[in-house]
This record gives sequence, C-alpha cells and structure tokens, in this order.
Amino acid sequence: MATLKFLSFLIVQLFLVLEVANSQRVEVGFYKKTCPNVETIVKETTAHYISRAPTLAAPLLRMHFHDCFVRGCDGSVLLNSTNGNQAEKDAIPNQSLRGFQVIDAAKSALEKECPGTVSCSDILALAARDAVSLINGPSWPVPLGRRDGRVSILSEASKNLPTPFDNFTTLKTTFGALGLNVKDLVVLSGGHTIGMSHCFSFSSRLYNFTGKGDIDPNMDQNYINRLKIKCKPNDVTTIVEMDPGSFKSFDTDYYTMVAKRRGGLFQSDAALLTSSTTKPFIDQLVQGSLKEFYTEFAKAMEKMGKIELKTGSNGEIRKQCAVVN
Repeated sequence: MATLKFLSFLIVQLFLVLEVANSQRVEVGFYKKTCPNVETIVKETTAHYISRAPTLAAPLLRMHFHDCFVRGCDGSVLLNSTNGNQAEKDAIPNQSLRGFQVIDAAKSALEKECPGTVSCSDILALAARDAVSLINGPSWPVPLGRRDGRVSILSEASKNLPTPFDNFTTLKTTFGALGLNVKDLVVLSGGHTIGMSHCFSFSSRLYNFTGKGDIDPNMDQNYINRLKIKCKPNDVTTIVEMDPGSFKSFDTDYYTMVAKRRGGLFQSDAALLTSSTTKPFIDQLVQGSLKEFYTEFAKAMEKMGKIELKTGSNGEIRKQCAVVN
C-alpha cells in the first residue's frame, strides 16, 4: 500500500514538472544564469556586420517578421531545405532575405560561450532589435526563452506571409489571425521606412494594374514617372528605395509619403489608406513626434515577437541554425 502511495506521489510530481516545462514563458533575462552575456554577444556580432553594411538592418528586421508569421517565432525561416522537404527559406517571398550570416555568426559565438543553451529563434529576435537600434532606430525589450521549431514548409510561407499585393481586408485578416490588430498593422508597416525592394514587387502598379496596361490611380503620377525611369517592364533585378530619400533612416517619412501617395511602393502600403479604421493611426504617426513612433513600434514589435511561441519542452535548441538536431 505504501509502495502504491509512493508511486502515485512520483507520478503526480512528474506531471507537475512536465506542466511547468510546457507552460514556461519567455521573459527578459531568461538566460541570466545559464548564459548571462547573450545580449552582449548578439549585439556585438550584429554591430560587426551593420558597421560594414548598414542596409542589412532592414533584411534582419524582415527576417524576424517572416519567421513569426509562419509557425510563430520559432526560427523555422532559418532552416535549409533537404532532399525530402522544401523549407520556408526557399519560398518566393523569402528568396530575397539576407543576413543569415549574422545569425550564424552569433550562434557560433554563443555555442563557444554557453553550448546548447540559446535558441536560434531568440538570436534572430535579438539581432532584429539590435540591427534597428544600431542605425539609430528604436529599441525594445526582447523577452527570451523561445525554443526552435523542427518543421519548415515552403508552402506555408507562400500561404501565410503577407504579400505586397494584399488589400486591406486580406491584411487585416492575416494579422488578426495572429493576434495583431489594425493599429499593429499600421505601426509594423512603418518598418518599410528602411530598406529596398525589387521592381517586380510593385511593377504592376506602374504598367498593368488591372490587366489592361493601366497604372494604379491611387499612386501619385509624378512618383510613377520617377519609378518608370528605374523600373522597366519585366525587370526582375533592379531594386529601389522603399522610402524615397529616407530609406536609411528609421523615421516617420514613410507615413507622410504614403499619405501623399508618393511613397509606399506596395499595394499593401496604399491599402492602409483605404480604410477609415487606419486613418486615425496614420494621422497620429504623421503628426506625432519621432519618439512617439518609436514607442508604438517598440510595443508592436514586442507583441509580434510573442506569436505562437514554443517554450519549455516544446521544440529544441538547435546546434546549427540551418538544420534541426
């Protein structure tokens, strides 16, 4: 009888341990005992690359965004395809991603400092934040403790990532499915204030908007004329500034230009003007201070960074970010 009671006690204790492991939450300072220098190492590694190529800030931010929108923020975008599986990385929206070497370098440094401790998904979240702050953009707290996913499927990226051609209804639905509201949509779109885009992502607005050889009537004609000089029909190689004249600065010019129809290359940017629910947020960001934009962007990024997280015993800590253990 005593033996049965003892076994019952052990089983209860085991379930309690499993429950704690599975319900573990991310938190700032998660690695304070196991890898206290994690944030310093990631920032120094990111700074090494950003100091030589400041334009990497936009791709690293975009990589974090693309990771979180497919299977949550679990580093699945970092995985390479295998003979038996095509991974997210090779989906068309992700083929222009850059900056994987930054994540790999940070992971290598952390494996020397504290082997098998820090997830690749946490490294990506930190590197995206650090890259933006290193070009004098906003910074935000990054709760840590994510685990890396073991699955990455090309078709899921093609299906779940927002596209440059989305209308407002589609964008609202895509963001809403992940717990992000309309304000988050507007604020996170402000990430387009930095970076570049290939002509093919918006050329239909210049040459064949409705399939009849027409232009997008919602785009400023002078802006169209300038873009046509750079982007010829069927151009798949040329890149242009996302935020004309200000693509290296993390500022509110993006919203000003979108409101004037002179910026915002994508239909998805222009879509922000098609709903009465987004106008108050755009007006607030246009009229407000840079500090206010940074505050709102930081809150939205912290919220996005918590989408469908894997923690505790769910997932793994990859030894290399491009392959599962």
